[in-house]
Amino acid sequence: MRLQGKTYFITGASRGIGKAIALKLASEGANIVIAAKSVEEDPRLGGTIYSAAEEVQQAGGHALAVQCDIRDEEQVINAVQQAITTFDGIDGLINNASAISLSTTEQTDMKRFDLMQAINVRGTFLVTKHCVPFLKKSANPHILTLSPPLNMEPKWLAMSVAYTLTKFSMSMMSIGWAAEFKKDGIAANSLWPVTTIATAAVKNLLGGDKLIQRSRAPQILADAALEILLQPAKECTGNLFLDEDVLKNAGVTNFDKYAVDLTQKLYKDLYVS
Repeated sequence: MRLQGKTYFITGASRGIGKAIALKLASEGANIVIAAKSVEEDPRLGGTIYSAAEEVQQAGGHALAVQCDIRDEEQVINAVQQAITTFDGIDGLINNASAISLSTTEQTDMKRFDLMQAINVRGTFLVTKHCVPFLKKSANPHILTLSPPLNMEPKWLAMSVAYTLTKFSMSMMSIGWAAEFKKDGIAANSLWPVTTIATAAVKNLLGGDKLIQRSRAPQILADAALEILLQPAKECTGNLFLDEDVLKNAGVTNFDKYAVDLTQKLYKDLYVS
């Protein structure tokens, strides 16, 4: 129980990657703040903040479910305050919530453009801003953002300028925060998968069941996130990590257990050459 008594604030933790990270940290004894919008289940997506909280409890952690739209500053402030009132501190922030639309410039309506900017960029900045005062009080504070390496090959920008702008902005914030908060001992890193991950977003928005079969389970990112969060914050900061590299460094040599279907060739994720 290496995270006993530690508290982690996770955005978008009601399902998918966010929930997988929540359950992994809970299995190590952590307190988990599930900050997400879902209070009623969407059949296409599955899961609510309450069902995720139950799973966190079953995994060995303590959970606080807070309905929170990270675009709304009042809701963010309220969620952070609830975390402090309940658990008396925040040791780590996982910026997981994100919106995606892999559309061309002509196909991207401005409502969708604004949504991605509001959640991926503004929301990530907003939650971090309000967690930092409490992270400064932690013995080993971490900010971990789910965003990619800054791969500036034109093909990645050409694929979807609007979406790529937001995800690269998240990674640039990680680099900036690592430098800004170095004096405070707060680590800031990003984490991204080498392959596509079997989530509702991948199934519904990217490639259906066929792509799911060529993907890995979210647990690979959860395992990698744990390894990062266990590192001394003052020594592990300013990195744009890939999940495989983190786990290889931790001694993992076989990734077969993460594959949805071992008979299928894995599909490389976005921004990974």
